[in-house]
Amino acid sequence: MRRAILSVSDKTGLVNFARGLLQRGFELVSTGGTGRTLTDAGLPVVNVSDVTGFPEMMDGRVKTLHPHIHGGILARRSHAEDLEKARTHGIGLVDVVCVNLYPFVQTAATPGIAFHELIENIDIGGPSLVRAAAKNFQDVLVVVNPTDYMSVLAALDRDGGPTPAFRFDLSRRAFAHTGAYDSAIATTLREITVDDSTFTRVTPNDTVPLAPPQLTIEARKLRDLRYGENPHQPAAWYAFEPPAGLGAATILQGKELSFTNLLDLDAAARIVMEFAEPAACVIKHTNPCGAATGDRIVEAYTRARDADALAAFGGIVGLNRPVDELTARALVSTFIEAVVAPAVLPDAAAILQAKANMRIVTADFAALANAGVHAREWRSILGALLLQQRDEVEEAKMPWPADNLKVVSQRQPSADEWHALRFAWRVMAHVKSNAVIFTDRHQTRAMGAGQVSRVDAVKVATMKASGWDASKTRPLEGTV
Repeated sequence: MRRAILSVSDKTGLVNFARGLLQRGFELVSTGGTGRTLTDAGLPVVNVSDVTGFPEMMDGRVKTLHPHIHGGILARRSHAEDLEKARTHGIGLVDVVCVNLYPFVQTAATPGIAFHELIENIDIGGPSLVRAAAKNFQDVLVVVNPTDYMSVLAALDRDGGPTPAFRFDLSRRAFAHTGAYDSAIATTLREITVDDSTFTRVTPNDTVPLAPPQLTIEARKLRDLRYGENPHQPAAWYAFEPPAGLGAATILQGKELSFTNLLDLDAAARIVMEFAEPAACVIKHTNPCGAATGDRIVEAYTRARDADALAAFGGIVGLNRPVDELTARALVSTFIEAVVAPAVLPDAAAILQAKANMRIVTADFAALANAGVHAREWRSILGALLLQQRDEVEEAKMPWPADNLKVVSQRQPSADEWHALRFAWRVMAHVKSNAVIFTDRHQTRAMGAGQVSRVDAVKVATMKASGWDASKTRPLEGTV
């Protein structure tokens, strides 16, 4: 009789999978919680303790770490000596290992989780089972994801059994699963500080090292993208675990998001997160063509749009307040590619649906801020990665109040000009250098971005201010 070991934290589809294995002549061997789930469903199960001859011990820390388990997994069917050793020591061979691991990532994401709970959610036996089965993939099917249950049963029904390619694919995914698990543990433990015998978890904006000696980057693919920056470049969208920021965004409507859409949505969110008051911006090619604040979000949006209405056509809009009815009407009055906002109110959603192709994305802006302010930022260069802390304009690091600033002009700025400078300071951090912006206290008036010299940046900004026709001229008098 063939043997399957089942030990899972995620019980999704478990009973049906186990029933399918029984129907195909498998004996089921299982551990505590998994075994109870199966017996409660009326399925015959052999407890792992009956195989090892040892009870589960040390609060469940030791269950499957035994030669009668691992020998049965690692024995190579093509090696007569392995099979002879198994017979000599009474080790039954294992044909299927179905394991998913303690939910460490979910536990680590729990606010205020105690250190000892983190440690107890580090799985030891599970990864050992998975790695053993993945190593001996030619003889053992390793299953780590409930989405694979049906394909495994189908492969077992195939004439000749599962193909080598199918077995190897499961093995690769199993090693990726344990690798991601270990990476999550290492990442979380970097957030632990030790004072004598006290272990304290700190938030990423406290004392977590920005650049530890070794880093493992693990992410989950959300979806393939149509292409990258250009049509000949394949691309995909990934999220770190647990998902946060745009990795946890909700797409409410619109055409499929593109690679450049996502870059622009990120740029838009970063700008409007700088402001406590209602704020909006319009992005083109990761640069703002307009940014503004207002008493209401519709006022902020119309100011941002009108700061450069020509460039705003086909842009990406960022809002730091929910989209209300008035703002929705303003958004559909012109061509906008995509919008990112904390939420969309029901009346606004009905209006936005009139522009079915407009991409509407909502994201938790508190989570966006946590994912951004002190997050690492990566750049790839040929054969290497560069790492820096993300550049965000934190209030505590701004050079205000004015007493901290040295005025080098012939007169002191007025109160309005100081307000305009604070506004400009926040926006300017997100404009590609060399850059010059002219603003009043609520709205950008003209921008010159991404120029090879500051003189060119000034020329572009003043050219933009002059407008493409006389009615669109934006006077710069009184701006900073």
